[in-house]
Amino acid sequence: MKKIALMVVLAAAGQAQVPAVKWEQQKSEILQRHRALVQIDTSNPPGNETKAAEYLKTVFDAEGIPAQTFALDATRANIVARLKGSGSKRPILILAHTDVVGVQRAKWLVDPFGAVLQDGYIWGRGSVDDKDKVAANLMVMLLLKRSGARLDRDVIFLAESGEEGTTGPGIDFMANQHFDEINAEFALTEGGSATLENGRVTVVQIQTTEKVPRETHLVVRGTSGHGSVPRVDNALIHLSAAVAKVGAWETPMRLNDTTRTYFEKLAAISPPEKAARYNGLLDPKRAPAIQRYLAVNEPQRYSMLRTSIVPTILKAGFRVNVIPSEAEATLDVRALPDEDMDKLFAEMQKVIGDPAVKIERTPGNERPAGAPSRLDTEMYRVLEQVTKRMFPGATVLPEMSTGATDMAQLRAKGIQCYGIGPARTDEDATNYGAHSDVERLMESSLYKFVEFTWNAVTEVAVAK
Repeated sequence: MKKIALMVVLAAAGQAQVPAVKWEQQKSEILQRHRALVQIDTSNPPGNETKAAEYLKTVFDAEGIPAQTFALDATRANIVARLKGSGSKRPILILAHTDVVGVQRAKWLVDPFGAVLQDGYIWGRGSVDDKDKVAANLMVMLLLKRSGARLDRDVIFLAESGEEGTTGPGIDFMANQHFDEINAEFALTEGGSATLENGRVTVVQIQTTEKVPRETHLVVRGTSGHGSVPRVDNALIHLSAAVAKVGAWETPMRLNDTTRTYFEKLAAISPPEKAARYNGLLDPKRAPAIQRYLAVNEPQRYSMLRTSIVPTILKAGFRVNVIPSEAEATLDVRALPDEDMDKLFAEMQKVIGDPAVKIERTPGNERPAGAPSRLDTEMYRVLEQVTKRMFPGATVLPEMSTGATDMAQLRAKGIQCYGIGPARTDEDATNYGAHSDVERLMESSLYKFVEFTWNAVTEVAVAK
């Protein structure tokens, strides 16, 4: 592929000597890289992320960028590439996962792995989650290498497997067995977003912390028997009552630095009625009614206020005339980062109020709970500055994600992690986003996201 010459602009003293990129000339390669990644079917399960790692290794080798694969499972490889800096500052890690959730092909009007270009969008599984980040990070590495930019810190690229619920061969393997390869001061990856309204970016959300998934089960064991003979220890009856109580239980509201700043800044850019609502969360008299309103009308924000507990799966019985001897409910618990889980489950048992119902925690595959990333770091300030420059008038909001990312393992190791994402309309975020039946990304947003990532990385990594 033809390499575009990059003009190095020497900035004023104290500023990074960041290469100036002619972004219009980069669009064809950005699109080609993104589409090539989407066209690799890495549905998890089973994953087969090695196919994506092999593609990336071929690109890095052709550009002379040192890269190495690491695999706990031969079919689920991770790849690390590194551009060396002077070492005067600690590295920055740019990472993204190569696996995607599965598809229901009947829901798609196009090939979900075709990366079809239509109506100004790239349609395909992984177009938003998470191969836009893989492509953006890849382009950052290529442009840095081609420009010959002098770096104060190493820039480390990681494409990892298994983020979609099977972190063992991916970030767990890398963080626990190959941490020296990815150890950094800062990390950038998925988890944030930008809101596009009438063609203009109005809000950029930077993920600085996230809830911690803690899968839990309610289990009741009773006596089986003929359905014509009622039993007081009917497992299904006891379980049903417990699920109803847990579902209605509102755990205490608790704000942290991220969510407090989020609601304060959100209030500052909202119409008076909404602003009063967000500010009123700190008023003990008004807060209960406001929380009820958010639960109905803004459930995402309601979830940011507390540890959430949502029943998702029920299992009991197999015939109409047989009382089951066991009934089980799965609870999707998303805990605040500092939640005391022993205390939470003790309180849950009190809420249920039935000794027949046992709370069983699911061992293994649990993401750690690390401290939220700080809002006073060089990296966060740069993200604010880049937003201000690229999207005049847009507001930056720190965000606590209600979902999970691979930043959890890195925060637990002390890395300051920040989640970013491309600009999307409300319709795209709601109906065509991550894990949706049909996934798509606006082509213009892809280009701007690559530019945003480039600006953020170079302003903390390129020599001053």
